[in-house]
Amino acid sequence: MAILLDTRVLLWAVYEPERLSRGVCDTLEDPASEVWFSAVSIYEIALKQSLDTPDFTASPYAVRAEALSLGFRELPLDGIQAALVITLPPLDVDPFERLLLAQAQATGHILWTSDAWAESYMGPVQPVRQARSPRLRLAATPTARTAVRR
Repeated sequence: MAILLDTRVLLWAVYEPERLSRGVCDTLEDPASEVWFSAVSIYEIALKQSLDTPDFTASPYAVRAEALSLGFRELPLDGIQAALVITLPPLDVDPFERLLLAQAQATGHILWTSDAWAESYMGPVQPVRQARSPRLRLAATPTARTAVRR
């Protein structure tokens, strides 16, 4: 399964994996899963950090490096993917999320998002809710994604 993480889910996976359910962690850690993050997310983090947005204090360089060390793959944005935004229905979502959705549709990935709109969207989207209690923590190993208990 090819999974594209939205920005919030990427940040949780890298820095706060206890926010993810055991099932989500199991899928992210499964070597058979292709876990991707987008250059769009790195841009969103960089832009929001430069604007001093409180939720975005992580360095975009560090997020990228940590994601790659977990075995996640980076998905660049191309012009065709960006143009596909015009084909999306009118959703009340931010422009970054629209780009991620267009990328998922163009590449055949399933977009994992924590945003509420995903509950009712008919498309390549999987809602990811926060876990209610601490779960597994992803270990940063360059060769494999493995679970470690906190």
